[in-house]
Amino acid sequence: MSELQSPDLFGTVLAAQANYYWVKSSAESQSLLCTSRARLRKIGQQVMVGDRVRVEEPDWTAGRGAVAEIFSRQNQLDRPPIANVDQILLVFALSEPTLDPTQLSRFLVKAESTGIAIQLCLNKSDLISADLQQAWTARLQQWGYQPVLLSLRQAPECSSLQALLNQKITVVSGPSGVGKSSLINRLIPKAELRTSLVSGKLRRGRHTTRHVELFELPNGGLLADTPGFNQPDLTCTPSQLATYFPEIRQRLAAESCQFNDCLHRDEPHCAVRGDWERYPLYLTFLTEVLAYQQQLDQRSDSEATTKSRTGQAGAVEQEPKLASPYRRISRKTEKQQLRQLYQDEQWTEEICPEDE
Repeated sequence: MSELQSPDLFGTVLAAQANYYWVKSSAESQSLLCTSRARLRKIGQQVMVGDRVRVEEPDWTAGRGAVAEIFSRQNQLDRPPIANVDQILLVFALSEPTLDPTQLSRFLVKAESTGIAIQLCLNKSDLISADLQQAWTARLQQWGYQPVLLSLRQAPECSSLQALLNQKITVVSGPSGVGKSSLINRLIPKAELRTSLVSGKLRRGRHTTRHVELFELPNGGLLADTPGFNQPDLTCTPSQLATYFPEIRQRLAAESCQFNDCLHRDEPHCAVRGDWERYPLYLTFLTEVLAYQQQLDQRSDSEATTKSRTGQAGAVEQEPKLASPYRRISRKTEKQQLRQLYQDEQWTEEICPEDE
C-alpha cells in the first residue's frame, strides 16, 4: 500500500524525550506527539531521533499517535544518539576560543570514524585578519578539508553554508563556545536555542545544549544541535586510526607500505612516515590508542579468569573463577532448563501418544 493510500503516517522522528517522540510527517506539515508500541520494546527496538517510522492510525485531532514500525537505518550515531545522518557539520571558532590544531584534529578523527561525510565550518572570521583567514584555509586544504569561513556578525544570511545543508540531515558538532547554537538560531530563527557566552576565566564555552533535536531548515533539510564537549575520546583500533587521516589515505593510495600491519612509526619502507604537518599528531594519537587497546586486552583477560566478591569491611576482592564443570548453575538457568524439558515432554506426548 502506498503512503498516500495508507491511513498511517510515515515520517521522521524530530525529537525524543523520555518515552515520547515528535514525529513529522513527510506529507503533512503537522507533527504528532507519539509513544512507541510495546512490541517494539519487546523485540529490543528503540526509537531514535532521525528514525523513519510508521505511526499507526494517527489521531490528527488530538495530535497523538503510536510508532508501530521503525524502518531500516542508513547509519546510527551513539553520541549523539541519532540515526540516518547524511553529514556532520563540524563547527570551530577561529578566535574566542582560539583554534587549536590538536583539538580540531581530535574532532576530525572522531568524525571520520563514523564513516559519514564531513563539512568543516570556521566561525568568528571577523576576529582575525584576512591574511590569517587565507593561511588557515590553505592549511586545512593540505589536511584534506575545504572549510567554510563565516561571521555571524558580518554575514547573517550564511548563504554559502545553507547550500551545503539543503535536503540533508546534518548533525552540528564541535567544542563548547564556538557558536553552534547561535549558528542554528541564525539558520532557523524559530529554533530559539539557548546560548551562552565564553567563560572569561577558562576561555572555553559553557554547555548550553542538553538533548538532541532535529530542526527543519527553511529550504528543506534537517539540522541537529548536539551537546558540546571539548575532548572526544579516541576509541578506535591502532590499525583504524591511519584511515581517519586524509593525508595518510592519499599517501597509501599512491604507494603501499612494505608490511600490511604497518603502524607508520619506525617500520622499514613505510609510505606514510615523512615530513607532513599532522604526522606528529598521528603519532601522539597512536600512542593513546595503543594504551586504550592495552587496557581493553587486560580487562578482558582479567574478566576471563577472576570475579569480584565483597570481603570483610565491604572491600571488593578478586578471586579466581571456578572451571565450568564446578560452577553452580544459576536459578534462572535452572528454571529455563526445567521449562524447556516440560515443553519437550508435552510436544512428545502430542506427537507420539502412548498406546492405551
